[in-house]
Amino acid sequence: MASGFFAILDDIAFLMDDVALATKVATRKTAGILGDDLAVNAEKATGFLSEREIPVLWAITKGSLINKLIIVPLALLLSVFFPAAITYILLLGGLYLAYEGVEKIAEYFFPHAKTEPAAEKHVEMKTETNNIENEKGKIKSAVTTDFILSIEIVIIALGTVAEENLTIQILTVSVVALLATVGVYGIVALIVRMDDAGYRLIKKSNDKGFFSKLGHLLVKALPVMIKILAAVGTVALILVSGGIFVHNIEYLHHLFPELPATVKEFGIGLSVGLIAFLVATGFKRIVTLIKR
Repeated sequence: MASGFFAILDDIAFLMDDVALATKVATRKTAGILGDDLAVNAEKATGFLSEREIPVLWAITKGSLINKLIIVPLALLLSVFFPAAITYILLLGGLYLAYEGVEKIAEYFFPHAKTEPAAEKHVEMKTETNNIENEKGKIKSAVTTDFILSIEIVIIALGTVAEENLTIQILTVSVVALLATVGVYGIVALIVRMDDAGYRLIKKSNDKGFFSKLGHLLVKALPVMIKILAAVGTVALILVSGGIFVHNIEYLHHLFPELPATVKEFGIGLSVGLIAFLVATGFKRIVTLIKR
């Protein structure tokens, strides 16, 4: 009886060793996507009132966990029964990421018109409502983007253990998915609370000495970091989308072999995103004309 119990413990130990090794390999291969995920979601989780930053981030984190709970089982089932569907899902996700990246670029160069002075009073009356709607919109956008990036992370992780048995596949992909959520949003939480930490250091040091200087540095660094993350996040969207197209479409994979992979992926992602943006913009204008 005792020998059987210890044999089970040995099997569990060997299984955990295999899962740990497979997780290490999978995490290394998904590191690039995780970096892009961090840049994109850090940018999306900023721009709120200080007291709303953590609640918004927690809402996005819960959405990310739900995404993983949906994606991991579906990816495992599709890999067994309908592996071709994974490619199509990735391509649709890549199309969305490319569109969102180009939309951000267009918004930067051609921002929406500012509110007219005559309408300012009316806007002030709706400030709270608009803030809530803006918050919900950014949370929805962040969770949607996380869903697509999560698909990429899970598929890559699954590919590293494709030759292993089903138990190791399930455990490895689940661990990688959990680490992706906890790791990414844990770092994002540290970033968005930089200024609060800085203000506390300034207050506790009575605005004197090393800790005061450090506090001022943190406060001044946050806006700069947000701008950098916004730019990096936009580039990441386009790069990830381009990578999806290049790795899943044979023609694009062999196109321009002399170009560095990063340049080719960015160029393809930008081109596809621009086409998607023009089509979507044209469609919206047609709908607007029809409604008139």
